[in-house]
Amino acid sequence: MHGLVSIIMPSYNTGKYIAESINSVLAQTYTNWELIIVDYCHPREGGDLLSSKIHYLKNAQNSGAAVSRNRALAQAKGKWIAFLDSDDLWAPEKLEKQLKFMAENGYAFSYTRYEEIDENGNHPTGTLVGGPRRITKTGMFNYCWPGCLTVMYNREIVGDIQIADIRKNNDYAIWLKACRKADCYLLPETLASYRKRGGSISNHSYVALIKWHYKLYREAEGLNPISSLWITARNLCFGIWKKFRYVKN
Repeated sequence: MHGLVSIIMPSYNTGKYIAESINSVLAQTYTNWELIIVDYCHPREGGDLLSSKIHYLKNAQNSGAAVSRNRALAQAKGKWIAFLDSDDLWAPEKLEKQLKFMAENGYAFSYTRYEEIDENGNHPTGTLVGGPRRITKTGMFNYCWPGCLTVMYNREIVGDIQIADIRKNNDYAIWLKACRKADCYLLPETLASYRKRGGSISNHSYVALIKWHYKLYREAEGLNPISSLWITARNLCFGIWKKFRYVKN
């Protein structure tokens, strides 16, 4: 009814978790999907779970998440694009509910709430993460509100996206391009689980976060240094606001 969903999954050194992530896709109540796994450059992971609906691509060298996401996006055939990292999980009805939400409201870009789980996959840790009901272009530049594992957009409206080869924030780089074509709306249900691992970007220092955000605006968006610094500062302020307003423990 809603069309094919292409699910983008970059993978690197997640052999401990990827089978569980793939199984959460296989368990979806909405079955018209394809899963595109792009391995940065690593021995095949989760190979025993591959099927005709799961496409496995491997980079010739360790090219990083941005290149891997670009490659998967270029290969995608679906009307809808969704994202799931290879250590995160979806609730079984995630695709079905999100597609219905978008179809009934005429939305082209959406996200959902998610819960945090610990590295061993314990459910839940007690942390629930949401965001604003509607995110405009300005709102998206203010902060990366959506969790990558919850995002879906209509490719026919948003278009084909390719992003700059930046080491961090490459999912945010996609949202910054998508928000130029459509506002992003929140489905206020918890439909995904984010695995909080030791090496995640949220665990790094504020100095590192400032550096990566500046590079996103300066290199990926091509903004001048002053604008890049201003939006980086604004982003950090809204990050603090998100913790008070949209993160529940």
